[in-house]
Amino acid sequence: MNKRIIIVDDEPNVRLGYRITLETEGFKVQEATGATEAIAAFDGEPFDLAILDMRMPEMDGLDLLAVMRERGLDTPTVIITAYGDVPHAVKAMKLGAIDFLQKPLTPEQLRALVTEVIERHEMPVTPELTPIPLKYRTDGSLHLLAAKRAINQRDFNTARDHLTEALKQNDYVIEVHNLLGVLSEMNEDYDTAKKCYGRAIAINSNYEPAQQNMRRIFELFNFGSSKEPFNLGE
Repeated sequence: MNKRIIIVDDEPNVRLGYRITLETEGFKVQEATGATEAIAAFDGEPFDLAILDMRMPEMDGLDLLAVMRERGLDTPTVIITAYGDVPHAVKAMKLGAIDFLQKPLTPEQLRALVTEVIERHEMPVTPELTPIPLKYRTDGSLHLLAAKRAINQRDFNTARDHLTEALKQNDYVIEVHNLLGVLSEMNEDYDTAKKCYGRAIAINSNYEPAQQNMRRIFELFNFGSSKEPFNLGE
């Protein structure tokens, strides 16, 4: 496979666990204890994927990602978060980050997401917005995978086009509605964002990303803070 991955985390045991998990899959792994080491590593050679811990003493994961983007590094990135420590979806998406894993995570979860992100960025796409089918380890629309890649690359117009095509194929894919909501919120189209989050919640009221995004809009318009889940029904 020979894909290169950098793990940035200030906890040695965590880095070791991730490293063992990924090296058994054939990935080449380099470790960094924080932002300074990570930036030095990026200056040395390119990586196919970065795994960043959200909370680190020197600089948190999103701030490090912002520095990477300022330096012209478009490396796909997975953010590892603690329970309840959820990044602001709009800020994260502007940086091309939509792939998150929550601690405690299993080796299977890490392998599955890393493999999906790597394969997503190898997937050829025709000029007509038709992704060429490949054998993925994840189920789901090829247009959704292409949209995620476009978001990683901060090509938001292409992402929206693919998400729209994905909805034409299946209106019940929760993640599609949620991502369209974040894209709408990025453009300050809050009415559409609320409708998208609402549709995701109507399909599955336990889908926490859409619940969190709806709460944020709820608070943005000074409706107060709601800790209760939204139950919108089908």
